[in-house]
Amino acid sequence: MESFSLILAIVVVTALAFDFTNGFHDTANAMATTISTGALRPKIAVAMSAALNLVGAFLSVEVANTISKGLVDENGIRPEVIFAALVGAILWNLLTWLVGLPSSSSHALMGGLIGATVASAGFGAVHGDVLVTKVLLPAVAAPVVAGVAAMVATRLSYTLGKKADGKAAQKGYRAGQIASAGLVSLAHGTNDAQKTMGIITLALVAGGAVAPDSDPPTWVILSAGLAIALGTYIGGWRIIRTMGKGLTDMQPQQGFAAQTSAATAILASSHLGFSLSTTHVVSGSVMGAGVGRKGGVVRWSTATRMLVAWVLTLPAAALVGALAEYVTGFGAWGTALVAVFLVSASFGIWKVSRREVVDHTNVNAVEEEPAGVVTTAIAAVTPPPAAGPAVTDGLTATIPAPAAATAEQPATANPAPAV
Repeated sequence: MESFSLILAIVVVTALAFDFTNGFHDTANAMATTISTGALRPKIAVAMSAALNLVGAFLSVEVANTISKGLVDENGIRPEVIFAALVGAILWNLLTWLVGLPSSSSHALMGGLIGATVASAGFGAVHGDVLVTKVLLPAVAAPVVAGVAAMVATRLSYTLGKKADGKAAQKGYRAGQIASAGLVSLAHGTNDAQKTMGIITLALVAGGAVAPDSDPPTWVILSAGLAIALGTYIGGWRIIRTMGKGLTDMQPQQGFAAQTSAATAILASSHLGFSLSTTHVVSGSVMGAGVGRKGGVVRWSTATRMLVAWVLTLPAAALVGALAEYVTGFGAWGTALVAVFLVSASFGIWKVSRREVVDHTNVNAVEEEPAGVVTTAIAAVTPPPAAGPAVTDGLTATIPAPAAATAEQPATANPAPAV
């Protein structure tokens, strides 16, 4: 290592902070269905996921190389550009976490990097072919493939399990769900932890600390793995609630099918060097599993909000990254101003989140969505039920039936004389 300037140190610390937010933002990808079905208790689930994220960080560097060597031109990129990119990614992660939306940390990082690079060196510094083939196309194809696979696997699970003993089958599916969730955690470490490795390596190259085309140093791999593992253990409970209960009501068979399909897609993409969004893959597989069960329901209103967040992630993070890069261009005071803004905004988002705390004690509690305008209007103009029996179609009438005569109260005021 030839040099390690103050700005480079700031970039590395900020990158690890992003890795931490990536960890708690994406914990839901591995453990939401496992927690929602009761296969594992919440704290045990996130501890298991954190450990496997750390292990997964050491299994491959292909995705890290895609970011550090392929997405943007290393020549002419200053460490301040990397810092600006991370600001955009962190703020988008925190905002979507606040509202409980499972957006892509990967695409937030890509968007921030693209925006800051364009602001610094122009559009020519972004390798469009790599962006399309290894980022955008997998973003579209992966959730569809994982969703179809999960739907088919769910239907097979229910078909093959018809003749199986109920309790034994449930235990088997829960065990399989735990194993598949562990596989997703391992795959998450091999994919998402590497993105931070790639961004730190790119900053080291930009700052002259390592030679161009270098693989991530060992200390980078270790620190990135530890940061994402710690974030995972903290647990992004808001997003876990949305993924586990907000999209569909999961049963063990569905959870097993969804997790297995997602893990397969993520591991395959890591091997090919695709910077895949694990959020997109797992969300697609959860929806596929919801459709795959007969009588299963997918809450499409929640899915639509997620889709909007997915579409906005790249441009929103790119815009913030570009603005941050513009301010850092004024020199050291500009960089300091961006750093102060990042810390202040992050603290403000955290303070807002304290108004309604979501943690491991209430993660499976989902409030029903309020009635829509049409439903409310119909209820307001519905006439009261006619007088009649006390119970009609299982609903108690609002007008009670006449009271039956009792011994203490004669049936009529002037009874007829007996004959």
